[in-house]
Amino acid sequence: MSAPSLSSPLSSLLSPLSSLLSPPSLQESAALADRLIQGQVTRAQEAEENYVIKRELAVVRQQCSTASESLEKAQSTIRELQEHKHTEEFVNNLQTQLEQTRLHEAELLGALKEMQDKILDLEKRNNCLPDENNVAALQEELKQMKLRELETLSSFREMQDTVTDLNQRWQHHMSRGSSHWKESPKKNAMNELQDKLMTVRLREAQAQAELREVKLKVLQLESQTQIHGKQIGRHEQERSALQDRLQMASNQSKALQTQLSEMKRKQAELDCKSKEEVMAVRLREADSMAAMAELRQKISELEIQKEEGLIQGQLNHSDSRQYINQLRDQISELKNEIRILRGHKASTGSRISSGSVTTNYQDLTSPTSAEGDYLSSDDDLLPSPLPPSALFPSAALDSEGSTDSEVEERAQPNQQQIYGSMVCAEAMEGVN
Repeated sequence: MSAPSLSSPLSSLLSPLSSLLSPPSLQESAALADRLIQGQVTRAQEAEENYVIKRELAVVRQQCSTASESLEKAQSTIRELQEHKHTEEFVNNLQTQLEQTRLHEAELLGALKEMQDKILDLEKRNNCLPDENNVAALQEELKQMKLRELETLSSFREMQDTVTDLNQRWQHHMSRGSSHWKESPKKNAMNELQDKLMTVRLREAQAQAELREVKLKVLQLESQTQIHGKQIGRHEQERSALQDRLQMASNQSKALQTQLSEMKRKQAELDCKSKEEVMAVRLREADSMAAMAELRQKISELEIQKEEGLIQGQLNHSDSRQYINQLRDQISELKNEIRILRGHKASTGSRISSGSVTTNYQDLTSPTSAEGDYLSSDDDLLPSPLPPSALFPSAALDSEGSTDSEVEERAQPNQQQIYGSMVCAEAMEGVN
């Protein structure tokens, strides 16, 4: 409700009061009342506009929230599609969906064909049924034909009346014609004039009959022309309706052709996408199978290397312990033999003549050279001594953590050991 619509009745009510009340205070109070009312009206309008704006804002917020939710859903689906790994199940699902879409498309095409057949049948039935406009035109034509028939009947009755009148006059004239020769020449002249008048009336009646016949023919021709004109109009309407239907059918066929081409294009795109996805999945499967085979081969090689390393370590560990035990046994035997040899020192000392040999033999009695002699004699007494690499394995297979330099130092015996072994060999030959 606007401010002028409220202020106008109030002003109309207050105008007589203002005219009656001359003091200016009452006029000012009326103006203030008008202003207050206008202010209330404007406030109401503003409140209504604010309510409408708030409502629209709520609708917009709801739409924005729905749009944001749909956007989040779309983004989540896009992420799932991007992060989703295509598997055989996914491909099978795509194939089933494609088959379902094809079946649905076939069902839709069948339903469309059925609807088109029904539409054609209904159009044929509608064409067979009479049109309301045509029925009204035919009713009007029937009324006109009835009116013309009444006119022809009335004219026919008039002709019958004239014919009966002429027959009566003719009979009266014929009845008087037999007594013409008895009458005077004046009466004969009058009779001749009456005969002429009768012939003229007969001709007039004949002319009227011909005129009415011509009028009837004209009416018939006019009615026929009207009928033919209406038939032509109906045919024109039917032709225009058929043209419109033909145009609609052609437009529908074009639309269906475009839809069919679009459906075929989409189907081809879906087929291509499905084939590409299947090929990608197969390639990924082949890559994964190749990677799995490589990993299995590497795992088997690593297992073989691990087993070989364990076996080699066990063998090295067992051989070294066995060899050490053998060496200890041989050392103990050699100690016993040396003790026996020390018991026969006096007898063997006379046989040794060279000083170097005696000095070396005395060196053998020292504790520093005993271990070297034991080791050298151990090497000489062994039938097939193991190489230094068997006694001191490489750093790669050593379980005690010795380096290659330590192995080389162990593998190279010192000169004292070599010299002691030579002396021990000569002493053994002397004992024998």
